[in-house]
Amino acid sequence: MKNGTPEARPAVEARGVSKAFPGVIANAGVDLSVQRGEVHAVLGENGAGKSTLASILAGLYRPDDGEVLVGGEPVNFGSPRDALARGVGMVYQHFRLVERFTVAENVILGDPRQPMLLSTRRAENTVAELGRKYGLPVNPRASVEDLSVGEQQRVEIVKMLYRGADVLILDEPTAVLTPQESENLFETVRAMAAEGKSVIFISHKLSEVLAVSDRVTVMRDGRVVARAETADSDRRSLARAMVGRDVDLSVQRAEKAPGAPLLEIENLSAPGEGDAVPLTDVSLTVHAGEVVGVAGVSGNGQRTLAELAAGMRKPLSGRVLVKGLETTGRGPKATRRAGLAYVPEDRLGTGLAPSLSISENLLLTRPRPFFLKRKEMEATAREAIRQFEIRAPGPHAATRDLSGGNAQKALLARELSDGPEVIIVASPTRGLDVGATQAVREILDKRRRAGCAVLLISEDLDEVRSLSDRILVLYEGRIVHETSGEAANVEDLGLAMAGAG
Repeated sequence: MKNGTPEARPAVEARGVSKAFPGVIANAGVDLSVQRGEVHAVLGENGAGKSTLASILAGLYRPDDGEVLVGGEPVNFGSPRDALARGVGMVYQHFRLVERFTVAENVILGDPRQPMLLSTRRAENTVAELGRKYGLPVNPRASVEDLSVGEQQRVEIVKMLYRGADVLILDEPTAVLTPQESENLFETVRAMAAEGKSVIFISHKLSEVLAVSDRVTVMRDGRVVARAETADSDRRSLARAMVGRDVDLSVQRAEKAPGAPLLEIENLSAPGEGDAVPLTDVSLTVHAGEVVGVAGVSGNGQRTLAELAAGMRKPLSGRVLVKGLETTGRGPKATRRAGLAYVPEDRLGTGLAPSLSISENLLLTRPRPFFLKRKEMEATAREAIRQFEIRAPGPHAATRDLSGGNAQKALLARELSDGPEVIIVASPTRGLDVGATQAVREILDKRRRAGCAVLLISEDLDEVRSLSDRILVLYEGRIVHETSGEAANVEDLGLAMAGAG
């Protein structure tokens, strides 16, 4: 194969691509070249411009400057359909499936090539064959609403392959998968690359980039700051490129034996809300100076457990004790007075009021006089901004204008400033980049070393394993597995999360 022939040309390229939104430069002169048959990772912090670049390549956005080329030819996509017509398809973080339709119906939905009279049997056979070919087992006749999250993702990928995508863009594809589902996805990605397809893997997770990609492009502040062969890279060098400084994400454990029990949950049972399963007979204890992690796939009772422990819901049976005082069903104020702080997973919904300023948000859960003293509020907020290293213009900044990491630090500042001895945190680093993740982990580790009891509830197994002294797995509303943090095995935890442990 000679250089310059169509076979040697990159499958897709971005040349000098720039894109701005009001007040934000998302991409600034970005160059990207993805070869045929390779897995190319685009790595970066949140807000680095990864998803914007992916959306431009997939036809969702048009660049303000620069150009996109497919097979060496300039293209001007007006929509994702135009991109698909040239073989470029994208699987988004939030799936775009019709739950009441079958797998096959979702795959062929909107396909302009379909005849007026559809052959359901032909579509089902094609979908099944694509699944077998690329290691994506799906039942074409199953309703999407009955599928797991991992199975729904397979449907999205099969849909792109059915439409003839030769370049597949996966945007944060492992965010809601178990370790086993993630490994299955990696195998699928490698199989597609072996068939000559190109995969652009958008992520901020260092471990998965190292596990699956051939080359990596690192973005920061809308620009490309590094390019490397994955085989020549490691976590430290990639993290440094992402944030512009050295980052320590080593495992953290308690330095001394745990103390007295500060949070005791005994035989809690409660109905689930929405699609969540009910909680059934859950018991656990968290001691002073200890982090206990609760792992599980979304919807297995984690949110119910957190809200019961925080006094936001009443159980059907069982009880909660904070520092020996029963707080079961007494409400969040009474639980807070007993010494418990709660950091919910929905930081900009349940946790913070986005339209209020930092100083106003810091007062939301605290006793306050009828007339507020603005100067005292601002002084308190400035101290919190300094202590928790919140990057913000000042106390008057609206919380909705903060990055995910700084919003999380503002939430932690409010919950931890009163010196609680028991802390419940749910998915504290979800969606955060490597720098913000390090900052949040250091905050929690510091509280552990100060003698606090921390209950860490998360769907991210890396997060749980990095901090926890003990790990429990919640599956269908029950504790099904327990191990020490040091002895935790990813395969065993993943199997337990999938109900096979």
